[in-house]
Amino acid sequence: MHIMEGFLPHPWWEIWFALSLPVVAYGVYKMNRMIKNSRETLPLLAVAGAFVFVLSSLKLPSVTGSCSHPTGTGMGAIIFGPWITSVLAVIVLVYQAIFLAHGGLTTLGANVFSMGIAGPAVGYLIYRAASRSGLHLYLSVFLAATLADWATYLVTALQLALAFPAASGGVYASFEAFAAVFAITQVPLAAVEGAVTALMFKYILELRSDVLVRMNVVSEKAVARLREVAA
Repeated sequence: MHIMEGFLPHPWWEIWFALSLPVVAYGVYKMNRMIKNSRETLPLLAVAGAFVFVLSSLKLPSVTGSCSHPTGTGMGAIIFGPWITSVLAVIVLVYQAIFLAHGGLTTLGANVFSMGIAGPAVGYLIYRAASRSGLHLYLSVFLAATLADWATYLVTALQLALAFPAASGGVYASFEAFAAVFAITQVPLAAVEGAVTALMFKYILELRSDVLVRMNVVSEKAVARLREVAA
């Protein structure tokens, strides 16, 4: 999904920077306040950031000027919400652009918007809705991570379509073409990411369920039910 350096023409790379910057700035404010009020969240932040970095570095060739890979942002969105996850995504994307030639600095705004804002926002809303509906916790995590991944790639397809509309059919035809190519690799990759995220969440819950309860990520009742089933 990382759009390569220099691939987006003017004015699109500037537009995505302008849209992403306020969200990231507010995310920095939220993160600083959370750390100040709850230092025990620091290890979880580190785990969520590392999860994004590792999964989003596993790239496969896809659309010209971009690639396919898991995003890993569903985990951060579930635990910290989309604002703070956008900051984690910026850190990962900058590192990958500079040291791994994965993505780019001029396309950073577009990549942050798709992977660090749109995807996490969808994942967060799906997780909250699924949890309120009484769906099993791990199934909620799976759906949130999977749909966050798909949302990221749909937004990337839209970004490419807006920048490179088809000669016949315009933006819509171009969006269909980009989305179809992404789907070949991304549909199965997203399902795998959902399963891996659910397993990682289960591990975190077993270690620090107290922190997740205080952060309102899970309820005490849900934790109790899971422990009863495990027993």
